[in-house]
Order: sequence, then structure tokens, then C-alpha cells
Amino acid sequence: MYRKYLERAEFDSYEDFAKNLKIVAPQSYNFAFDVVDAYADEQPGKLALIWVNDSGEERRFTFADIKSASNRAANFLAGLGIKKGDYVMLILKRRHEYWPIMMALHKLGAITIPATHLLTAKDIEYRNNAADIKMIISVGDDLVADSVDKAHGNSRSLERKVMLGKSRPGWLNYEDGVRDMPDTFARPEGAAAAGLSDPMLMYFTSGTTGMPKMVQHNYEYSLAHMLTAKYWQNVGEGEPHLTLSDSGWGKFVWGKLYGQWLCGAVVFAYDMEKFVPSKILELIEKYDVATFCAPPTMYRFLIKEDLTKYKFRKLRYCTIAGEPLNPEVYYQFLKATGIKLHEGFGQTETVLQIANYIWTEPKPASMGKPSPLYDIEIVDERGAVCDPGVKGEITIKLRPGGNSGLFSGYYRDPELTAAAIRDGVYHTGDMAWADEDGHIWFDGRTDDVIKSSGYRIGPFEVESAILTHPAVLECAVTAVPHPDRGQIVKATVVLAKGRVPSDELAAELQEHVKKVTAPYKYPRIVEFVDELPKTISGKIRRGQIRESDLNRGAGK
Repeated sequence: MYRKYLERAEFDSYEDFAKNLKIVAPQSYNFAFDVVDAYADEQPGKLALIWVNDSGEERRFTFADIKSASNRAANFLAGLGIKKGDYVMLILKRRHEYWPIMMALHKLGAITIPATHLLTAKDIEYRNNAADIKMIISVGDDLVADSVDKAHGNSRSLERKVMLGKSRPGWLNYEDGVRDMPDTFARPEGAAAAGLSDPMLMYFTSGTTGMPKMVQHNYEYSLAHMLTAKYWQNVGEGEPHLTLSDSGWGKFVWGKLYGQWLCGAVVFAYDMEKFVPSKILELIEKYDVATFCAPPTMYRFLIKEDLTKYKFRKLRYCTIAGEPLNPEVYYQFLKATGIKLHEGFGQTETVLQIANYIWTEPKPASMGKPSPLYDIEIVDERGAVCDPGVKGEITIKLRPGGNSGLFSGYYRDPELTAAAIRDGVYHTGDMAWADEDGHIWFDGRTDDVIKSSGYRIGPFEVESAILTHPAVLECAVTAVPHPDRGQIVKATVVLAKGRVPSDELAAELQEHVKKVTAPYKYPRIVEFVDELPKTISGKIRRGQIRESDLNRGAGK
């Protein structure tokens, strides 16, 4: 299917790819109709989704199944007044209904707002009013429903609440609603039809300060994920692909929807309540998963398992994203499986910006090379392009003809948009440096860089050094204010099994860092904890660590 939307689909090298990739699509393009329904019409028996859960249930869905279910959902939602331009929030975890509901909203031209089930009533109220959300569709979870109900009274736009699998006062039951609906749905025409440049999807993404930002994408965003799936994740026609992500986060559509289906891969979905490394490995083995993607945090736990117990008959390609990849994880996974981890980098505001594409020999800890979709430059504080080896901010020069997969700005926030997109350049807020070969290396967020006694220290390089010590399972490096040095380096450490915190071990880790990297980067504070604060997608919440330190007055 992807070949329909590329001027050329096959390339001989990264250089060929970078020079000649071009996405082509009609203005009428709509992923639900032109990809999912097209598969259903041309290959109705083609497998689209394998879904399993913690209870051992298994469901398989063809594209014909997804088309039929999405048509019933579209008819149901249209009957409730949902139309083009309406905002609908989905709090669906990894339920299999997510896929047809998402397609139904695309068919209607409504804008989907995926959200995590961890949102509080205050979070939901803010989102409802910030985006004028008209409907919320939720899993059958009383805790989630309680939060939605508490927020409802102060939400001026919310009209309908729909729940999967349960009945609850004030809520419509999804199964009852779609049961008798027709499984055909006519494609809207004229002004009612959503096309390439219309808004399709919006995420609330949190920064280090202020309320969450609203990042909106159009229908072309789905096509830009062909790069994610085909040229980075290397998914194959008819092969199961597993990306570990909850549906409330942008990584979900990176790895469990658009690019994978455009390439004809089978999305493998594990509806889990808790990440258990051994269970993930069992499923990869049982279902012959061919390609796999997860955040570094999850790989760190996977490599602590006895990987020799599993027979990965079809697993051939693995990718990593969400946070920088520490070299130690790369080498341990390679030793255990023979598979090289291909790192990629992007943001909620974009698709894949930088990656170790299929032609690239990975350099451990390097994010790879720039995407042909974007004109990426690393610049200093004056906006001048940095020389190789010099750290700066990753920026994207806007192209006159448009920028596939790049958001147009922060919804309803012109000041924030102007701060991020100025003088024809999108400023990512991420720091990096490039080597002589053009490989790019992450250094941290602009607001994460530690400035200590005149030195600029990237947290990632200190974390990488600490993680080479056999006593360390996980580590987060942050800045702590200091009256004399400005800031000092702090390491928050989770120890491996059998290791016990002590002052002696803290001193040993400090000396280890001095030997592995420049001595001035060593952590002057080492704190041992049982676990690091993380988002549900596995990213370490360094901001929460910094806030906790400020409240405690650490470093004074």
C-alpha cells in the first residue's frame, strides 16, 4: 500500500534515500478510507491485528473486520452528533476497540485526542476546556470514570460519555450502541469530507513548565510514518510487529498503527496492566514477532532475563526510541541475541527526525542520521550551524512546500508557537552534536543541560558512564542548585538485584564515572532508590526528580 504514496519506494543507500524520498498523495487522502478500507476491499482476509491480554484471551482481526467495526462505530458516533471538526478523547489503554474507533473518527473527520488512563479529574477538566472536547470514550474502569465524572461538571463542552464493557449512570454503553448499526458507511463528500491537510489527531504533551501543550497533526502525518515503519523499524509484509506503548502516547501511532498498516505488517498488541519482562519475551517467542520496538528502560529489564531460554525463530530486527540508548544496553542485547539495536529520535510534534535507518550501521548511543523529510541543523545560541563535535540545538528549517509530519503549531497558543517556530525554523529544544560522518548524538534537553562551575554537562553522557558499572540497573542524572557552583550533578540510582546501597558504593560509583568520562562530570550526589519515576510509556520523569530535590532543598 505504501508504494501508492511514494514517488520511489526502494533505495540503494541512505544517501539515495535522503536525496530522493518524496511522499505524494491527493488532497482527498484519508487513512481510514484509503488504506484500511482499501485493504479490506482488495484483500479482505489480510490479517491486520493480533490482540492478546493478561487473561490469555486472543483475538485476530482482518482488515475486513476493522472496516466493518469502524463503520458501525462511525454510524453510532454520527448518530450522537459527532462530525467533522469535533474533538473526541479516547482513554482506551490497549483495548482492541481502539483501532476501529480511531478509524471511525477519521472517517467522520473528527479529531482524536488519545489520553492515558492515569489522568486525574483536574487533568481531564483542563483538557476538556482547552480543546472543547465534545465526547470521551473510555475503558470500563471505575477509577477512570470517576475522574471523568468529577471533571464533567466544570467542562463546558463535554456532551457525551461512552464506556466499553460496562454500564454506568450518565454513560452510554459502547457495545449496545454499535450492536445494531449498519456495517457500511458512505464516504463524506464536499465540506463534510476530511482530507490531507485537515486536523486528524491531537496530543497533550507536557513540558518542564506550564500546562500541557496541544500538538495537532493533519492526515498527512499518517503517511509520514511510512519512514518509521519501513525504513527504520524494517517491518515486513504479513509479519507481526510489536511496539511497547500505551494508546495514550504518541509512540502508539508510531508503532501500532499508521506506518505498520501502510506497509502491510500485522500489528501485535499486548493489552497488559503491568510490564513483566518475561511475559514480553514469551509472547515474542509464541507469536513469531519479527520486528520489535521499545524504550531503553524496557530493554534494560529484558537483558536482565535469561534470554537463552527463548527461541526467537522469527525475530530479526529491533529498534529503540523514547530516550537515548546507553551503549551498555546495546552491547548486552547484541551479545545475547545477535541483533543490533537501531535507535531513532523524534517528538510528539514530528515523526521520525533522526534514525539509524536500514542502510545504517549503528554506532552505539548515536541516534543515527537525519530524516529526508526534514532539513535538520544543529545550531548554537546565535543560530550558527555547529561544527562536528560541537554541541547545539536540533532545529528543523521549514520548507516552502510544506513539512510532512511536522505540526503547524501549538493549538490555541500563538505565544508558545512563536517561541518554538521563528524565522522559518522549528526549535526542538533538544541538544545534540554530530560527528564527521553525520551521525547525531543526543546530549539532553536545552533545559536539562547541567551548568556546573562553568562546565556544560549533558545528563546522558553521565548516565551512560554510570550504567557501565555492574551494580547499576537504572540511573537518572539531574541538576541540583548549588550556591557556589551554580548546579551540581546528581545521580539517582536503582541497583541491580543483590546489590545493597551504601556510602562506599556511592563513592565507588563516583570514582567509576571519573575513570569512564571526564572527571568534572562525576555526580557529587548519589541517591539510591527502589525505582525511578516514569511515564506509563517508560520514559524517566527527570522533572519530577528535580522538583522533589527543590522541595527538599537538596544541594544546599
